[in-house]
Amino acid sequence: MSIHHGESAIRPEPDKVLMDIADYVHNYQVTSELALDTARLCLIDTIGCGLEALRFPECTRLLGPVVEGTIVPNGTKVPGTNYQLDPIRGAFNIGTTIRWLDFNDCFLAAEWGHPSDNLGAILAVADHLARQGQPLKVRDLLESMVKAHEIQGGLALLNSFNRVGLDHVVLVKVASTAVVSKLLGLTHAQTVDAVSQAWVDGQSLRTYRHAPNTGPRKSWAAGDACARAVNLALLVKKGEMGLPSVLTAKQWGFYDVLFKGKEFQFQMPYGSYIMENVLFKISYPAEFHAQTAVEAALIVHDKLRAMGKNSDDIKSVRIRTQEAAIRIIDKQGPLDNFADRDHAINYMVAYPLIFGELTSNSYTDEAAADLRIDSLRAKIYCVENEVFSMDYHDPAKRSIGNALLVELSDGTVLDEVVVEYPVGHRTRREEGTPLLIEKFKRHVSRHFDEAHQKKILETVSDKEHFPNLPVDRFTDLFVKP
Repeated sequence: MSIHHGESAIRPEPDKVLMDIADYVHNYQVTSELALDTARLCLIDTIGCGLEALRFPECTRLLGPVVEGTIVPNGTKVPGTNYQLDPIRGAFNIGTTIRWLDFNDCFLAAEWGHPSDNLGAILAVADHLARQGQPLKVRDLLESMVKAHEIQGGLALLNSFNRVGLDHVVLVKVASTAVVSKLLGLTHAQTVDAVSQAWVDGQSLRTYRHAPNTGPRKSWAAGDACARAVNLALLVKKGEMGLPSVLTAKQWGFYDVLFKGKEFQFQMPYGSYIMENVLFKISYPAEFHAQTAVEAALIVHDKLRAMGKNSDDIKSVRIRTQEAAIRIIDKQGPLDNFADRDHAINYMVAYPLIFGELTSNSYTDEAAADLRIDSLRAKIYCVENEVFSMDYHDPAKRSIGNALLVELSDGTVLDEVVVEYPVGHRTRREEGTPLLIEKFKRHVSRHFDEAHQKKILETVSDKEHFPNLPVDRFTDLFVKP
């Protein structure tokens, strides 16, 4: 007979990754003026992206309370609507609109993602608390955004979740859980517990948005992650325990089950680097690895027009790009919906070559029905440029380079157009900020009259007083009567 003594029932000390996140959320003071002002731009841009999404019924049909007509006292108000919801459902609504058009910010590293997705959870909780009488200001939103960006981006710098079949919204869930725990008044120990739950919560972590032949990309995934984050924080506030070795436990932990036994690596301690270096999608609602390719395509379009030619004269288009772009958005064959098209680099290049623009409407079924698009897509191919791939990961550069080489049917080869940094990159911030404000104005103009638009713009542009604005008054600026 063999004797088994069983596993130890002694609870281990929390994993260091959990402790580091809680330490950062509770103890770090955001002092970087660059980070806070970038967060201000990020806040208004993200709200604008959510407003723009409301023009699309595929998005709006998902919104509102679970039970139609429900109005929650002191509930979260959803910008651009008259909904007032519990903070969990509010987080889903806000997070879904933010992410719907793939027009909000981005950060690219070993893992990519959209850190402003976290605003769905942050604003839902902060607005709800403010309506209960807590003195939360816009400054609290900005600081929470800096920290959520930093957690999501810090985990993404050296750790590729997509390579093991995990979608990047798991990082939204982790980052949002951490920062809303602080907003909700959880202790340091409770924040550790809540973040531990975020790594094992029942959300399907497997990548479904970028995988081929799996149906439409689910643009509400970020909203779902935000809702789950708020729910987890509230459960822990009510006494739910954490899982201290959720990452490192042998056989059952995240590392062994989902990360091929590898532990997370970190390039730098948490600070404000991610917000300071975040990428804004300013000119084009396109997956970020294609932003510079779209810019190059528009340059080529203008060259063709100056030559008295057009896209019908194109024989081939070679795109030199980064390895990540080839892995994520180099797609051939039928594109069945909006979400497929804004994640296909040959569509995002073909459309501006033909029409001289790329807007949210460029991905609709009506726009995609033009037979010239697929004809030109068939002539476009990608090759990896190793320098672009290296510079993409270089923390001093973080470039997202693309280069277009176009050959015409008469044998003419146009000069290659190279764009390494998109207009939303930190190195082009001075150029990009006025364009970002214009983007915001466009999104606001479709929802409010001129007098209210002016009030909104004056409020968000007042750098001195805007941070001191109560959160509920900020949200009320964007609520439909």
